[in-house]
Amino acid sequence: MTTLPVIPTSPDQPDAVPTRRRPAMPPRHLADLDLAGRQAAVTTLGEPAFRAKQLSTHYFGRLVRDVDLMTDLPAASRERLSGDLLPTLLTGVRELACDDGATRKTLWRLHDGALVESVLMGYPDRVTACISSQAGCGMACPFCATGQQGLTRNLSVAEIVDQAVYLAGVAASGAVTGSPPRLSRVVFMGMGEPLANYPRVIDAVRRLTAPAPEGLGLSQRHITVSTVGLVPAMRRLTAEELSVTLALSLHAPDDDLRDELVPVNQRWKVAEVLDAAFHYAAQTGRRISIEYALIRDVNDQPWRADLLGRLLHGKLAHVNLIPLNPTPGSKWDASPKPVEREFVRRLRDAGVATTVRDTRGREIDGACGQLAAGELTEASAGGAAGAEVAQ
Repeated sequence: MTTLPVIPTSPDQPDAVPTRRRPAMPPRHLADLDLAGRQAAVTTLGEPAFRAKQLSTHYFGRLVRDVDLMTDLPAASRERLSGDLLPTLLTGVRELACDDGATRKTLWRLHDGALVESVLMGYPDRVTACISSQAGCGMACPFCATGQQGLTRNLSVAEIVDQAVYLAGVAASGAVTGSPPRLSRVVFMGMGEPLANYPRVIDAVRRLTAPAPEGLGLSQRHITVSTVGLVPAMRRLTAEELSVTLALSLHAPDDDLRDELVPVNQRWKVAEVLDAAFHYAAQTGRRISIEYALIRDVNDQPWRADLLGRLLHGKLAHVNLIPLNPTPGSKWDASPKPVEREFVRRLRDAGVATTVRDTRGREIDGACGQLAAGELTEASAGGAAGAEVAQ
């Protein structure tokens, strides 16, 4: 028999039972709507339908996020439309740059105080945005800073898209040195498990890839959606008939270790997760990216490289090895370079295409969740100090 906890009551609230409040989603934004939805929204506000295309052209085509800068709209229209279709969703808390300006990380505060991060990475031939789909994460992977924060809430479609639009504007400004002035790729590898926020992530993908002015006009083939292995959602994604790249955060080829590193593996084991990934590849013709964070003395043994090679041999997949970006105070650390090279050699000898991810942003807390964790720590310390002074 399960013993339920005793809930204390007070004279003011006899027999009160606390209820869990759902996190409040942000106000509606034009990026939450398709073009037809935007037209309906502006006409409801008493504006002509063509205002929807004007707003969309500014936002998605010219990367203008502030309605006050849309000076071809009458001032009265700007005032009416700003609160209903262009509210401020993301407020910058901190922005850091490194790699001579080629890597830029932004910490955002949402309307309810939740924190999320996004990263812009410039290369000679492309600019990539790494965006978040949730505030925090519920997957509880022990080596991940975001996983240790827990899940606050899902992001709205517009909160997801607005990160990419902002970063596209940064790229267009020429601030990313040595790179083209145009955002070309988006990866859903920031905070959160994208497939745990499935409907909104799919809608966000459609906004990012719809031609301007309905969307940002990116190629579906330049969008990557990552997952720790939520098998039903992976199969649902296959049925969407999109051409995005699926990235599977595997991190261990055996169930014993993956149960520890990726707790969702206790529900869907390695064989089932890989089967869903291979099915996606077969249906879409898109090569699967197997994400594997190399952790010193944990998952970097030669026999694990050999096992991973056997699992992937002959499959439409490649391995993206990630030198772990350790978080402060963590017991987890990156594998030594000789160990990394041996792991790569064994996978390639097994016929598996393997790359090592370029390490970016260590000096700006580049790993997912580190800036948010630092901000929360500082806030807690400040709150404690304030309480101490008040006493």
